Amino acid sequence: MFFELDESQRDFAASIDAALGAADVPAAVRAWGGVEKAADAAPGRKVWSTLADLGVTALNVPEEFDGIGAHPVDLVVALERLGYWAVPGPVTESIAVAPVLLASDKRSEGLASGELIATVALPPLAPRAVDADTAGLILLAGDGQVQDATIGAEHQSVDPARHLFDVTATGEAQSADTAKAFEFGALATAAQLIGAGQAMLDLAVEYAKQRTQFGTVIGSYQAIKHKLADVHIAVELARPLVYGAALALADGSPTLARDVSAAKVAANEAALLAARSSLQTHGAIGFTQEHDLSLLLLRTQALRSAWGDSTWHRTRVLEGL
Repeated sequence: MFFELDESQRDFAASIDAALGAADVPAAVRAWGGVEKAADAAPGRKVWSTLADLGVTALNVPEEFDGIGAHPVDLVVALERLGYWAVPGPVTESIAVAPVLLASDKRSEGLASGELIATVALPPLAPRAVDADTAGLILLAGDGQVQDATIGAEHQSVDPARHLFDVTATGEAQSADTAKAFEFGALATAAQLIGAGQAMLDLAVEYAKQRTQFGTVIGSYQAIKHKLADVHIAVELARPLVYGAALALADGSPTLARDVSAAKVAANEAALLAARSSLQTHGAIGFTQEHDLSLLLLRTQALRSAWGDSTWHRTRVLEGL
């Protein structure tokens, strides 16, 4: 199938790129993760304020709570760009999942305005809450219910900018569409992986145009061209699956589970190929803390297993067939 974004969606993506391009997101990621000194969430919160001004935080919030109630494709468009820039914080959880769990909760107004950042644990595939230490609302969901929760033990993530915590339910259980929330979580993560894959490809292409070996720009070598072309193809093949899953989510399609899992697997593999190829193109410098590629490499590794890894989602695709 061929998917083409309309002009308003392309403009929306461009406005996100323009805003985040001017926001020094890499510095915010490093501060959030405490790469250079003690963790500091302030720069990251400024980035989130920018997202709120653009309406990104309101996309999945119902209109009755001052949200936009946007189509899932619009949400995917935005989250792909957030993945491209490796925005720190519980992006999937606060922007995509929490509004579903709090569909009838007035606190959704805070999510829409950006004043409230939420994180979610939804066992067994999302057993820990991301950045529960900086979120204003912690939720624990499962079996058709959601409860407020409190922070527990911290666990190390491969990505220093993703703080993982055990959480314990403390609030009264309320009914929630946890099955739908999970599909949003998996799809939102897939969209970010597509964005990260594209970002790593772009960095590799630019570096290949500059780096010389034996007096020749490495981008002129056929092996490099083919390697980067393979990444481009992988990303372009995965992106329609993500859009298709967004349409299935909007329509409540009976193939929803299969479509979301197919999108997550394709996004996982495309981002992994992009990570390997970009690192091979850059060489060891690409994995140094000073190089922005390292932020994308770590984020990709973390997101590939978030909200279900490839093995789990492949099994669900098989079951759906």
